[in-house]
Amino acid sequence: MAALALIQAPINGGVVLEDSAVAATALGDTAPTGPGRFLYVKNADASSKTVTVATPGTVSGLAIPDVAVVVAAGKSAVLPLAAVFRGASGRASITYSAATAVTVAAFQLGQ
Repeated sequence: MAALALIQAPINGGVVLEDSAVAATALGDTAPTGPGRFLYVKNADASSKTVTVATPGTVSGLAIPDVAVVVAAGKSAVLPLAAVFRGASGRASITYSAATAVTVAAFQLGQ
């Protein structure tokens, strides 16, 4: 898995995420978690892709389901990277049904 760098979106100007996005890794990526942090996903392929963010925690001994979002062909999505997604590495683990023509960026909103 590749470690996505956290892009700061300054409050006084913002950032063009499409320009900052990198190719999704076939084996998945990791990203920092926490308040105000998000994952941007752009699917430039002709077919939809499912992006899954692992949820490693449990509640009363029951596993919390992973979050899976389908990104339609030619569309983009933004997923929160809340602390609930923090794994043993301190980062969220993200996988893709296929990485062809998918670009991603981890970003944090300015404060």
